[in-house]
Amino acid sequence: MSGTTSTATDGNAAYGHKPFKRSRSHFADRITADGRDGWPVEAGRYRLVASRACPWASRALVVRRLLGLEDALTLAVTDPVQDDRSWRFTLDPDDRDPVLGIRFLHEAYDARETEYPGGVSVPAVVDIPSGKLVTNDYQQITLDLSTEWTELHRPGAPDLYPEPLREEIDDVMGGIYRDVNNGVYQAGFAAGQSEYEKACAGVFRRLDLVSERLAGQRYLVGNTLTEADIRLFTTLVRFDAVYHGHFKCNLWKLTEDPVLWAYARDLYQTPGFGDTVDFDHIKRHYYQVHTGINPTAIVPAGPDLSGWLTPHHREQLGGRPFGDGSPPGPPPAAEGIPPAGHP
Repeated sequence: MSGTTSTATDGNAAYGHKPFKRSRSHFADRITADGRDGWPVEAGRYRLVASRACPWASRALVVRRLLGLEDALTLAVTDPVQDDRSWRFTLDPDDRDPVLGIRFLHEAYDARETEYPGGVSVPAVVDIPSGKLVTNDYQQITLDLSTEWTELHRPGAPDLYPEPLREEIDDVMGGIYRDVNNGVYQAGFAAGQSEYEKACAGVFRRLDLVSERLAGQRYLVGNTLTEADIRLFTTLVRFDAVYHGHFKCNLWKLTEDPVLWAYARDLYQTPGFGDTVDFDHIKRHYYQVHTGINPTAIVPAGPDLSGWLTPHHREQLGGRPFGDGSPPGPPPAAEGIPPAGHP
């Protein structure tokens, strides 16, 4: 999610009266095992800055948990509501991140590139010694955590991007990104009726295809969790809470598709998924920041979240979420979600 103003604030996006278009990540350096971009993998050197409201940042939160990288890659959680100075650390004492010592994420961007003109987006990975932003490439960050940070993975960590399945994973993720992950934004920030109708139709056309695919298999690709499931989950978990009403993606609710609703509950109840989700942050961000869509900034009381914890029965389809590995342990105490953010 990006933007340096309170009305332009989501996922490297540019909003306004022009057709919605998501910009490319400006800082695309990679943190790799061989350090070829000048940023070698090193435990404790980098800090992940994320908003629990943001679906793009939430991908990184899930992957980090599943791979057991909590100690190797520390976490800074921003306030879900930005102001015109970008993502802020008002959840921390003295309104400063205790590790980076900054009040606003733009300070790390400025340390990297003076007077950077683009949006300030999360997820962002910051080099702690220099205070400089390393990358805001939300598409690549999670893949590198899976493939470049392997020496720091916990014992039993799953392979979320298995090499034999990468072509199929990439293909599935491509359609989901275009029509669902990004499609809900194209519908929500459409500048005209026809643009909205086209985007909305694309969202539900893809969701129908995904539902058909998942009717007979537990996960999107193969018999275990992969990056594809993570990228779909972070949109599905927000669907009824914000995209259905706020973004006008209202042909039907997630809870009205038996397959997708069971699939989403299966993932939510899997360690590493639901324990990263904060519905309070999600709702407050979308309804209070996107004032062009919701000028009153009123946050709705619903939906009822209790259904997320009901039985899903997806285990009957077979598959093992972690393959030959094991689930992650409980999240660090400091990273727990307050009761208001849980079903």
